[in-house]
Amino acid sequence: MKNVIRVSQLKLKPDESEKKLKNMIIHTLKLPADAQIEWKIFKKSLDARHKPDIYYVYSVDVYNVIISGKNTALNDIIEGKITKKQKHKMQIKNASMACINEFDFPAKDVNYSLDSHKRPVIAGFGPAGIFAALKLAEAGLKPIVIERGEPVDERRKTVENFWNTGELDTESNVQFGEGGAGTFSDGKLNTMIKDTSGRIRCMLETFVEFGADPSILYINKPHIGTDVLGNVVSSIRKHIIELGGEIRFNCKITDILTIEENSYRAISGIKIKNVKNGEEYELACDNLCLAIGHSARDTFEMLEKRNINMTAKSFAVGLRLEHPQSFINYNAYGDSAYKMPAADYKVTYQTEAGRGVYSFCMCPGGFIIPAATAPGQLVVNGMSPASRGTKWANSGMVVEVLPEDLTDYDNFGALKVMAFQEDIERRFSEDAEGGQNAPAQRLTDFVNGKPSKSLPSTSYAPGVHPARLDQLLPQFVA
Repeated sequence: MKNVIRVSQLKLKPDESEKKLKNMIIHTLKLPADAQIEWKIFKKSLDARHKPDIYYVYSVDVYNVIISGKNTALNDIIEGKITKKQKHKMQIKNASMACINEFDFPAKDVNYSLDSHKRPVIAGFGPAGIFAALKLAEAGLKPIVIERGEPVDERRKTVENFWNTGELDTESNVQFGEGGAGTFSDGKLNTMIKDTSGRIRCMLETFVEFGADPSILYINKPHIGTDVLGNVVSSIRKHIIELGGEIRFNCKITDILTIEENSYRAISGIKIKNVKNGEEYELACDNLCLAIGHSARDTFEMLEKRNINMTAKSFAVGLRLEHPQSFINYNAYGDSAYKMPAADYKVTYQTEAGRGVYSFCMCPGGFIIPAATAPGQLVVNGMSPASRGTKWANSGMVVEVLPEDLTDYDNFGALKVMAFQEDIERRFSEDAEGGQNAPAQRLTDFVNGKPSKSLPSTSYAPGVHPARLDQLLPQFVA
């Protein structure tokens, strides 16, 4: 832990330089004008509530203060003890002592040689698998990663071919491959949970270490961009390999091998299939981490057959809305004369019955893309490049679905939610006659329950056709 002074409510207009912050910090803390300070931006957010008066609002952390050549105790500054003119010591306004939690990974260096079957195995090389592999490699455990998709550069070509031709690779696509679904999503890195342990900060610092812009450490809604994220991911992979880790691309787990040990089942190994050449082999292992994401449906089915304990969880399903980015910008900024970044939005609502409805994965200046993993299914996703420079905005608008809502799927057991998802994706694919030309409806027509006679232009490359989305969706979702 590190103690700092956190100074908040420092405001700059969008065209003002952040170099002004230093003098603003000195003024807020009532320091001498020639004081030397070490500081970093802790948080930066945009306040557009009183447009056209728009401000960036900063919180900064002050690590060290030197006055007249001497280090000054941070507590003395906060308590006003260095300001001789004050008759009564008083707390400095908009400043307080804060503690930075620095995440300390439990095992830094295991420092012993592992038998081959003791090396940990990770299934999946998306966000969870990447960070699991990185931390295990840094601890000297030389993990083996099994990833059914391709390395990110090859995967990009495969995915672009799908977008352009509709030819789907069921093993390497928007969901499967190095970086997981996030590589062809948006690279948004914000979360609603509090970072009491410093783990989220550690994750962001890792992204910066491997090529992300340092601003993600303090922007209120950090964003890497899908065009940058692939390079970051491949850099992390190279580092894992340098530390003795191994990534086996185009390979997927087809079975888990177990043995009876002291009246319980223990993992003894896995079966692996190379999806390019069809080769199958076994790999002995004692420790297996399943970082398989939400789309590896065949793997979940295998786990169920092996009586691996699983529980159906709630999730959310809905539609992706697209708007002109200029419309979103005007609602956010009004007639502001500043050149502002592409604006985002967030919508939350709770029905009288207590069901949540909310916007999800809002992509300013982005695209809508096909994201299927199997033939006969249609699902879309949203993504933005780092620049967020397109003329479109989009977001998911989704409805909370609980396992108890799906009584018609009870015979699927723990996989009932997955079966429900697949049914929706098949229904939309059938409307598209098996292609990727997506069914679409104007939002006002959707709300009013009537067909759309025409559709506006869209970022979705395979194109759209008019359809009754209000009827294609399950009624309680619509």
